Amino acid sequence: MILNYNHTVKQRFLNYVAIDTQSDAKSKTIPSTSKQKNLSVLLAKELLEMGLQDAHSDEMGYVYATIPSNINSVVPTICFCSHIDTTSDCSGENVQPIVHKNYQGQDIILPKDASQVLTTTKYPYLLNHIGQDIITASGDTLLGADDKSGVAIIMDLANYLITNPTIKHGTIKILFTPDEEIGKGSDNIDFTKLAADFGYTLDGGNIATYSDATFSANYFTITIHGVSAHPGDAKNKMVNAIKIGSEIIASLPKESLAPEVTEGFEGFVHPLNFNGTAEKTILEFLIRSFVTSDLEIFQEKLKTITNEILVKYPKASVQFEVVEQYRNMKEKIDEFPELIGNLLKAFEKCKLTPINEAIRGGTDGSRMSFMGLPSPNIFTGMQNVHSRTEWIGVKDMEKSVQVLSELVQVWAS
Repeated sequence: MILNYNHTVKQRFLNYVAIDTQSDAKSKTIPSTSKQKNLSVLLAKELLEMGLQDAHSDEMGYVYATIPSNINSVVPTICFCSHIDTTSDCSGENVQPIVHKNYQGQDIILPKDASQVLTTTKYPYLLNHIGQDIITASGDTLLGADDKSGVAIIMDLANYLITNPTIKHGTIKILFTPDEEIGKGSDNIDFTKLAADFGYTLDGGNIATYSDATFSANYFTITIHGVSAHPGDAKNKMVNAIKIGSEIIASLPKESLAPEVTEGFEGFVHPLNFNGTAEKTILEFLIRSFVTSDLEIFQEKLKTITNEILVKYPKASVQFEVVEQYRNMKEKIDEFPELIGNLLKAFEKCKLTPINEAIRGGTDGSRMSFMGLPSPNIFTGMQNVHSRTEWIGVKDMEKSVQVLSELVQVWAS
C-alpha cells in the first residue's frame, strides 16, 4: 500500500481536463485534431522532468516513456495506456472543472446550466463519496474524465515510483494515444519502440472494476441504388432509394437486437447514419456482440431484410460492405491467465473486492490485444462519461494509483 505519499493525481487531472483534446471522426489527419498534441507535448515534458530520459511525443500525438527496472531478475515488461482525446459527443472546449470538497450527499447544480443536476437518487454511486472530494465540469461541457483520469493516474504512478525507488518493479512502459474515441487510437502505435509484453488500459468506471472482455465490432454498410426521375414525370419510372432505406429501418427488430433494449452480454444492430437521395441511399450500422461469430448472423439478418424488401423493387439494386473494427479482447487475454491473476492479487493487497465488468464497447485494449499486446482494462472512477454531468471521485483515482503500484510489485515478484 502507498504510505505517506501525497498524491498528485488530483492536480494533474485538473490541469489536463482544461486542455481541449476533442478528436474528430470526419478528419483525415493524424491525429484527427492538432490540439491533441498540446496535451501530448505537456505530458512528455512532465515525464522528462520526472527523469524518464526517453520520454517523448511523436508527430502523430503518441507519447512514449520508460520507467527502467530496478530489480536484477528478468520479468515481463508491462505497459500502462490511456488515451488523451475526448469525445465530440459533447463540447470539450473551455472545460472548467469544479472540486466539490467534502461532499455530503447534497444535490449538485452545475452553475452554467441549472438544468444539469447531480443527485444521489439519479446517480447513487455518489453515495460512495460522502466526505470525499468529487470533481464535475461547470454544466456547459463534458469533464474529460474519459480518459484524462487514466492519464493522470498513470502520471501519478510514475511520480510515485520515481520518488520511491525502494518499490521493486520491472520495466514499465507508458503509452498515451490520440483518437481512441473515434476508434483509431491503436492505428499508429510503434510496437517495436514500445517493446512491452503485456498491457493494461486505464479507461474504466467504478472502483474495483476491471474488464477482460469487450464487444466484437463490425461496421456494416448498405447502399441502395434506386432510379431517379423528375417527380413530375416519375410514374412507373422512379424507384426512390430513400423510401427503400426507410423500409429497411422500419423492419428492424424492435424488441431485440437494438441498443435501447439490450444490456449485459446481449449484442445489437445499431443504425448509425442514414444519408442519401432518391437515386442512392446509404445506411450505416454498428454490429456488436461479445461472440464474434454472432456478427455474421446479425449481418445476414440485415441482408435478408434488405433482399426481401427489394423483391418489390426489381429495378433497384443493393451493395453490402463489411469493415472489421475490433474483436473481443477476451479471446487473447484468456491465453495469458497471469494478466488477470496478478491484477486480482493487486486488488487483494489494496483490500478491494474485484468486480469483472464486460465493456459494451471497445477500448484501445481491444485492438492492442490482437496486435500482440494483450491489455485488459482497469477502473479509474469516471462516471456519466460523454455528458455534461460527467464527474469523478478523487479517492477512486487515488485508489487506482495504489492498485497499479501493487500490480507492478506483483509482476516483479
